[in-house]
Amino acid sequence: MIKKICLGILAIAAIGAVGFGVYAYKPAMQPVTAADHANFPPEQVEKGRVLAGAGYCATCHTAKGGEPYAGNYAMETGFGTIYATNLTPDMETGIGSYSQAAFRRAMHEGVGRDGRHLFPAFPYDHFTKMSDEDIDAIYAYIMTEVEPVRTVQKENELPFPLNLRILQAGWKMLFVDFGEYEADPEKSDEWNRGAYLAEGITHCGACHTPRNILGAEKSSEEYAGAEIDRWQAPALTAANASAVPWNAAEFREYLVKGSSTYHGIAAGPMGPVVHAGVRELPDSDLTAISVYLADKVGGDDLDPADSDVVRASLERNAPDRRYRQVEGERLYTTACAACHYNAKQILEGRPDLGINSSVNQDDPSNLIQVILYGVNSHQGTEGVVMPGFAQALTDDQIASVAAYLRADRAEKAPWENLREDVTQLRARGPGSH
Repeated sequence: MIKKICLGILAIAAIGAVGFGVYAYKPAMQPVTAADHANFPPEQVEKGRVLAGAGYCATCHTAKGGEPYAGNYAMETGFGTIYATNLTPDMETGIGSYSQAAFRRAMHEGVGRDGRHLFPAFPYDHFTKMSDEDIDAIYAYIMTEVEPVRTVQKENELPFPLNLRILQAGWKMLFVDFGEYEADPEKSDEWNRGAYLAEGITHCGACHTPRNILGAEKSSEEYAGAEIDRWQAPALTAANASAVPWNAAEFREYLVKGSSTYHGIAAGPMGPVVHAGVRELPDSDLTAISVYLADKVGGDDLDPADSDVVRASLERNAPDRRYRQVEGERLYTTACAACHYNAKQILEGRPDLGINSSVNQDDPSNLIQVILYGVNSHQGTEGVVMPGFAQALTDDQIASVAAYLRADRAEKAPWENLREDVTQLRARGPGSH
């Protein structure tokens, strides 16, 4: 009897393994030659350039100091390091041998031309929502405008068995909802256009949604905020910690300029998303994304300038004879106040730190990163830079400034272990962005 049960279990396991193998198998697709690449219309190529920017393809497929799109950018995951592949049209080491159909399959299904499953560091779980027309435009741009670069692909640093690509088929079965975006009939056309872009090509959730132990986005916590490259991607829901609620106008200003008057700047991993990415989209698309995000965060159309929170922060920002009595206040006055002081209204490019998102979040990482390493010309408001104080201030001093801003300017409960957080972030460096 026991023998029959064991044999039955083995038979079921064998059938399951065969079934999974059939499901996981993807045939290789015929390669094409450079001569097979079609002559794409200029308007399609330009559309592809804009969409590739909105998806910040070059950001994740360009190694530091490397050629654009040539791959080997190191992506640190919780499972090991994955190196981005060469996305140039080089015939041997890039995707020059990909047909249009093979490129569509890679974007929609996460399968390479050779039939291998791609690791989900490539966000095909978002790109699957894109239309064939948009994917074809990106293909046209890459094959036409991106310079072919021959490279030697670095080997991924993943432990066994996570390095087995066939297991990615199981990951897809569990966590990926394949198929193009389906419009919500209860929402406006503008909202649906924003959702299509945010959930597809710009893949906002890839950074702003927390992940489970297997690295998949938690669908029940969409846009709830997550850690990314030593920074905190804030929640894009009603749980957003900003002192002043986001609305469509604020989101649009942020996406266009890289900063929001009442929230802060696009720094860290968000810098290239704006400056080398979504700002390339047409105005109508930027407005649509803003409308969608404002709905997700529960924003209203009220003018933030009329907010009691803003008025109170301006009052607290006024010069005070007690400034120099406490170290945090003294250091802030000496190093920060000249650029962050506002009188009757908050000026563009002069963030008021009392309502700044980084000061109001539950995690101090973003504020510490900016104090340590500053903001360069590729981040935040175009043409406005902030020096880093990593060489000028000690960990204790930076913690004092952060504690002062948190308690006195934002009037929030103190961050725990602030000094230790500064030490850890300094030791880990500024990150790859």
